[in-house]
Amino acid sequence: MTYFVAAYMVIWFVLFVFVFNMNRRLGKLDEELDMLEEAVGETM
Repeated sequence: MTYFVAAYMVIWFVLFVFVFNMNRRLGKLDEELDMLEEAVGETM
């Protein structure tokens, strides 16, 4: 039973890290997209 609880905790930890990392990467992508939109807007 203790292995089951440990595996459950590890899975939730990995899921949390994955979601946190994706959120951070999407934030960076959004910033880059804003910069690109500004750059394209300036050339038009």
